[in-house]
Formats: sequence, C-alpha cells, structure tokens
Amino acid sequence: MDHYRKLERMYHGSRCNDHLDIALSVTDAGEAEIRLGVDGSDHHAAGGVHGSYYFKALDDATFFAANSLVKDVFVLTTDVHLQLTQPVTEGDLVAEATVVNDHPKQLIADGVLYDDEGTQLARGTGTFAKSRVELDAEMGYE
Repeated sequence: MDHYRKLERMYHGSRCNDHLDIALSVTDAGEAEIRLGVDGSDHHAAGGVHGSYYFKALDDATFFAANSLVKDVFVLTTDVHLQLTQPVTEGDLVAEATVVNDHPKQLIADGVLYDDEGTQLARGTGTFAKSRVELDAEMGYE
C-alpha cells in the first residue's frame, strides 16, 4: 500500500536513524516490524546491549503499526511500557508490533522484541494519539 511505503520512506529519511543499522517494514494494516543491527559499540558497562536500543526498536515498531492506520496525520506517543526479559550482545534485534486497540481517541499497539535466533528479549506496549500535524512531503512522507 502506498501509505505504508510513504511511512517507511519517512522513517528511513529521519536523521535520528542515520547512525543506526535499522530498517522499518510496515507489513499490513496495524502491523510493523523494525530490524536493528547491534554490536559491541551498543553495549553498556556490563557488556550487553543497552536497553535504550530495545526501547527504540519497540517504540518505533508500535508507533508505525499505529500510524499505518492513520493516513492523514502524524500520531504521537503518549505512553510506552517495556519489560526487558533477556540480554543480548550482538546480532539483529527484530521488533514485531500489532495494534490491539484502534479507537478514535487512542491507539494501543503491542510489540515483542526477538534476537536473530527467535529468542524473546523484551515486550512492550505503546499508546498513541492522533496529532494535528498533517503527514506531508516536508517530513519525508512522499
């Protein structure tokens, strides 16, 4: 769908992703996937991948799952809950997200983060609201 590809281009053009090995796929209505490559440069002092990368992958996946259902405006994250369940040191992190509540006032999406062997690393839920900011070419939505 054209809307999904526009969201993907907007994401890949975002400057905050320039230094990351990251990719978004909007796979269906209310579904999205983030793939994030991590290595030793992403570690905290104890030698594991810092939780901020878990957060980014799950926040982005749940956000774009929600925005896949909203074709006119940008959605805003209003709340995110994470449960970190397993450490990882390197490889690909894969966050899969699905909208579980599509209400005019809020959207809720659940996500699960896996390593490249399919081991669950974290779970998260994001709550989103429609903004007044129109999706347009200026933000990369083209």
